[in-house]
Amino acid sequence: MKLHCALLVCVGLLAGSTSAERSSFDVDLELVLAVDVSYSMEIDEQQLQRQGYVDAFLQPELVAAIRSGPIGRIAVTYVEWGGSAVQVLPWTLIDGVDTARQFSETLQRQPTRRISFTSISNALAFSRHLFRLSPFRGVRRVIDISGDGPNNSGVPAPVARNSTVAQGIVIDGLPILLPRRDLESIPDLDAYYEHCVIGGDGAFLLKVSDTSDFGEAILSKLIVEIRGPNVARLQRSEPFVRRVDAKAGYNCFVGEEMQERRIGQ
Repeated sequence: MKLHCALLVCVGLLAGSTSAERSSFDVDLELVLAVDVSYSMEIDEQQLQRQGYVDAFLQPELVAAIRSGPIGRIAVTYVEWGGSAVQVLPWTLIDGVDTARQFSETLQRQPTRRISFTSISNALAFSRHLFRLSPFRGVRRVIDISGDGPNNSGVPAPVARNSTVAQGIVIDGLPILLPRRDLESIPDLDAYYEHCVIGGDGAFLLKVSDTSDFGEAILSKLIVEIRGPNVARLQRSEPFVRRVDAKAGYNCFVGEEMQERRIGQ
């Protein structure tokens, strides 16, 4: 009888140890930062965008947002994409000032790159794959995708969006509408992102219309995503955040049509 009880105690201790070990991988949020580095982005714009993320993870309010969650930590990976996608930083646990600073410093040291074409759909598919590889278990899973043009490579963006949302993943957007004259941009990119790219419970977008907007927009967006509130309840002091309401009638194939016209010329 004593031996039986001793075995039960050992089993209980082992089970408790396993449970504690697994809990270290639980996070409030798994976040993919999918950043556009296509050739339509100017070098200085890419640098401003990268610096926006580098600076954001050094801000006390971002760390406070992370610590305010029920678990108090998140997991983040950084991806750069054009026609294809590259994982620049692996899944990284961030639970306070030190780990946030390490993420920022590591990101700052990474070389810049440019990738041909704009495939939002490939970026979403790549991000879904990263969730499958993630060692973490997030209460929420979010893809935060930036871009300065519509999808012009791979499957149409709405197909990839629907596949992503069906897996319980939220897609938020950062459409970049800087003044430019290239053939790959459209004047209503924010509407394109609203109707064709983002989706899932609480999805929202932020618009960057000037290079001076990058830093504030990126920080605001990250804090909203980390805290995970209902966008409708956000205070008016969040000038970049735009609630998303599904509407029909927008041409989600505009990027593919533009690409086809260029090839046919």
